[in-house]
Amino acid sequence: MRRVFALGENPVTTVLAMASIGSGRLCARVQEKLCQWGQYTRREAYSCVRTKIGSQTAPRVPQERQNEKHSQSLAATAASTVSAGCWHPCSRPEIAGTARSFSTMRTQQPGSLPEYQIDPYHLLEDDLKDVYIYIRDALRRGTYQDDLYEIATYYFDGHGKAIRPMVAILMARAINYHIYKEKSGLLSSQREVAMISEMIHTASLVHDDVIDQSDFRRGKPSVNVMWNHKKVTMAGDFILAVASIMIARLRNNDVTLVLSQVVTDLVQGEFMQLGSKETENERFAHYLTKTYRKTASLIANSVKSVTMLAGADEQLADVSYQYGRNLGLAFQLVDDLLDFVSSSAAMGKPTAADLKLGLATAPVLFACEKYPELNPMIMRRFQEPGDVERAFDLVHKSRGLEQTQYLAKQHCQEAVRLANLLEESPYQKGLIVAADYVLNRMK
Repeated sequence: MRRVFALGENPVTTVLAMASIGSGRLCARVQEKLCQWGQYTRREAYSCVRTKIGSQTAPRVPQERQNEKHSQSLAATAASTVSAGCWHPCSRPEIAGTARSFSTMRTQQPGSLPEYQIDPYHLLEDDLKDVYIYIRDALRRGTYQDDLYEIATYYFDGHGKAIRPMVAILMARAINYHIYKEKSGLLSSQREVAMISEMIHTASLVHDDVIDQSDFRRGKPSVNVMWNHKKVTMAGDFILAVASIMIARLRNNDVTLVLSQVVTDLVQGEFMQLGSKETENERFAHYLTKTYRKTASLIANSVKSVTMLAGADEQLADVSYQYGRNLGLAFQLVDDLLDFVSSSAAMGKPTAADLKLGLATAPVLFACEKYPELNPMIMRRFQEPGDVERAFDLVHKSRGLEQTQYLAKQHCQEAVRLANLLEESPYQKGLIVAADYVLNRMK
């Protein structure tokens, strides 16, 4: 049985205990670039008054302008990411700050999140209970080759967190209520997008396991351990192919463009992960952009898609997109943190895996300020004997874990602010609780 998440509770006490920092100085220096980049710059923000985002549907943006709009949404400072006149640098994943920049300004910890006793999984129990069954059926219809089907469905066993379909359906129902009030049932096309999001995510996991040569995933042997790499790679391609067919069957050109961008971002993000940057400036920008492309893009564009399918206008679609982007960035930041503090049993996969793969994530990049000796280790991708152990130890001695959690909380707070722009409903409150779940999850 799933537990009820109350906003404000913080199970990740391990991180705080390790940091041994007083609450008054909790990550006091994480935010330098949060305001430095936007210093003396104020941008028009969405009003927190719900009537600013009306229930009426504005004319659709012509299809030929969709690509232009999407590219601008990453490069421009979205109005929805402004809080108290301070521009959050991660609102522009292509132009990000350095670890040192995020950690050299004294500021206060983000405020606490409002409390709601809502369990999103229970709220959506009827919507989510058959998601994996539907996905397996879609894959079965795509092939009669039993070995291909077995490999492709290996991770669709119902043991995943299913956070992507959960967030997509929460947003769909919240938007439907915002526009249509009580006449707001879930559309079949919106349910399809929730399934598609989980299929794209799982296909990326299958490919990741081949690239990283993982041994465990979700508490069981990873797919590449069970079958040879060629078959596993093709099974990942097959999942993406079936997802692409499902996208085409939506018969919505605008949504097709949005969801196609997800696959483009995933591939580019994987290529970025294979490389590294020499300077500290470039390194943190590289990390944040990679994080957006590999993780946040899927969540952001999925919730944007269900919003578009509801007939929402461009402004409301962008609110959904920005919510998903902030939630996705926070999700990956917490994932990178848990790699240092959680157990293998809790995570269902080995911990310190990123260091062993030669990857410098946020905790390491933040730790570089106090321990510059990490920089040459990053450049050689922790390949020399003792590098992984030494880096792991230095991260725990630094404030890198605390600073990573602080940055994740910033993104969750922005997601909550955006959710509060929608009409109040159980699903809108579920979006707020989802942000708390992302911040305080233990696996």
